[in-house]
Amino acid sequence: MFFAVIIITFLLDQVSKAIVQMLMYHGESIPLVPHVFNLTYILNPGAAFGLLAYQTSLFVAITVILTAGVLFGYRRLPLERHLLRYGLGLIVGGALGNLLDRLRYGFVIDFLDFHVWPVFNLADTAIVMGACFLVWDLFSSSDHKPKKERGL
Repeated sequence: MFFAVIIITFLLDQVSKAIVQMLMYHGESIPLVPHVFNLTYILNPGAAFGLLAYQTSLFVAITVILTAGVLFGYRRLPLERHLLRYGLGLIVGGALGNLLDRLRYGFVIDFLDFHVWPVFNLADTAIVMGACFLVWDLFSSSDHKPKKERGL
């Protein structure tokens, strides 16, 4: 299931970006829920919030190292830690989606615009959801409960 999460996340991200590129022009903004949510096609040369703009080599290196580390270590993860496995799958799938953009274009295609937050994409959403799953797993894991609660 881990690899299915990666592949599905990657494909959904890339298909959504291809649709935006085909149907919109750069800089176009289409209100879907007026004053709340627009589709806004932008090109982001940086990380979240446009930080470290044009540092493509740094982002590529970080993504390759992160992905290699997760792929190398995932077999060591306990099978019952589903949130951990799904979270890592979402993070890797999202990271690979943005990596492909950086390698092809030198920037990331963003289009989800809620006005109160910088414009983002499905890969970013997957990365954030994956991180939330990791935190949830961390706090709900039986390994972190006091010995009394585990029956020890």
